Order: sequence, then structure tokens, then C-alpha cells
Amino acid sequence: MIGTCTLRPMMSHYIRCTGYTPFRLSLFLAGLLVGSGAMLSGCAPPHEEPIVALVNGRAITQTEFDIHWRELSEATRVRYTKEGGKRRFLDELITRELLMQEARRRGLDQNDAIRNKAQRYKEQLILDELLKDKLQSKVEITKDELDAYYEAHSRELLDPLKVQVSLMLLPNFPAAKDLETQVNHGGSFAAFAKRYSIHEQSKSKGGDLGPYRKDLVIPDVDAVIRTLKPGLISAPIKTESGYYLVMTTPLDTEIIQADLATQERLRQELLADKRRKRFDEVIADIRTNATIRLADASRHITDDAGKP
Repeated sequence: MIGTCTLRPMMSHYIRCTGYTPFRLSLFLAGLLVGSGAMLSGCAPPHEEPIVALVNGRAITQTEFDIHWRELSEATRVRYTKEGGKRRFLDELITRELLMQEARRRGLDQNDAIRNKAQRYKEQLILDELLKDKLQSKVEITKDELDAYYEAHSRELLDPLKVQVSLMLLPNFPAAKDLETQVNHGGSFAAFAKRYSIHEQSKSKGGDLGPYRKDLVIPDVDAVIRTLKPGLISAPIKTESGYYLVMTTPLDTEIIQADLATQERLRQELLADKRRKRFDEVIADIRTNATIRLADASRHITDDAGKP
């Protein structure tokens, strides 16, 4: 096979020896190459990767740019799209390259402390990959587990009833019945509670006890609250302390949203706890199959090591 790199010296020699003109010689070589099946690709210049920028002679290639772009989160790419797109991102890559060149000029890439940090970061990436493989089975929470966890933290959560409770305590049945009638005809429950209630805990707040929760009120009153439609006043409830009137109202949206946020926080706590347990199981399994012996120097490590 004859390539163009081989043919160049041959052409010069042939012209000197034969006196052929370059044109006649080109015809001769064309026939020679066709006849021999020669391929010219052997000496063709290699395909060069597109370069998007040169920074002090250092090329930023299209591939390098694309890799960095793909590593961005979706939200970050959207932000760049709004603030100049890929051109803005390229400007930042150029700035980064300038800073890296300056750092190398100062010898920071040879700094032992930085090298040690880089090595520890590399080791952490390796460990993360290992644990991701070991923990590949997805940790999930069952409904029963979540309900039990919510129950254990019930004082942090709203009751499923999700109503605001107001009440007033009257000394006798006629007083309670009269106020029930007046509220049903448009009277203000809160105003009556402030004026006539003998329930010291809620009197100053117009009878407001806040969101319903377990053990908020005595059992007899609690039983009525659970059957009462929001916005309606109960009939007088006889107790040892007197006669109660109770009203419930729907909770504000802000209170419900705060409760949903608390539920999510508790769910994440439970999920993190299950992941820690799974992690501990993996480590225990690895340690079981390992041989570990403390060296003599370990005697210098005491229980209070690291305490201020």
C-alpha cells in the first residue's frame, strides 16, 4: 500500500530523473494509485475535536463543556437559561480555568495539605459508591410503622379531627340553656364566654382552647366534641363542675399546613432511623468477616480523648 507520505519523496525523485512535468507525473501517479488500490487515509490529518475556547493556550473542548453542563442540576440549567444560557456558563468555565492556571502558577497543585484533602475526598467518594452498592435495597416505611411513629409523637401533631375548640362553663342549667339560645340566634360565643364563663383557663380568651387534641378536655365534653359539626354550639353538658357549652370551628389553613410540615419531618426522622439501622447491619456484616487487632499504640487512646 502506498500512502501520500511515501509518494511525496517519490514524486521529487521521479521529476529529477525523467524530466516529467508535474502535470504528466500526476497522471502517472493517478494510474499507479488506482492500479495498486492504495489508500490515502493513512497519512490524512486526524479528526480534531471542536474547541469552544482557548485560555492562555489551554483548550476547552466541546466534550469538556458538555460534561460540565450535564453535571448541573436541572434547576441550575434553568437558571442559566434565564441568565444568558450556555454562553454565560462558558464564561464561567473560562473564569474557572483562569483561576486554576493562577493556582498552578503559585504551586498550589503541589501543596501537600491540598493533596491530602484531595486524597481523603477521593476515598470518601469510593466509600460512598461502596455503601450505595451495599445499600441498594430501598429502605421503605410501611403505613403501620408510620402510624405508630405518629402515635408516639401525637403531642406534636394535630388530631385527625382538625378543629378549633371553644367552650364556656356555666354554674347552672338555665344559664347554659339561655346562652345556647342566644348563640343560635347570632350572639357571640366569645363575648358570652368572656363575660359569663367560670372556666378560668379559657375565659380571658373568649373560651378558645386552641386546636383539638387528645386529653384537651374532660371525657364527657370530649365525647360531645367528636360528634359536633363545626360552627354549631352544643346543648348544655352536665358535669360535676357545672354545665359546659362547646363550639368547634375549622382550623386556619396556616395551622393545617404547619401540621403537614411536622408530619413530613417526623416521616423523614423515621426514614433516617431505618437507614441508620440498615447501615449498621451492613457494617456489622463486614466486621464479622474481618480480622481486627488493636495495636500497642491504642493504649494511648483513652475514653475521654477529644473532650475539651
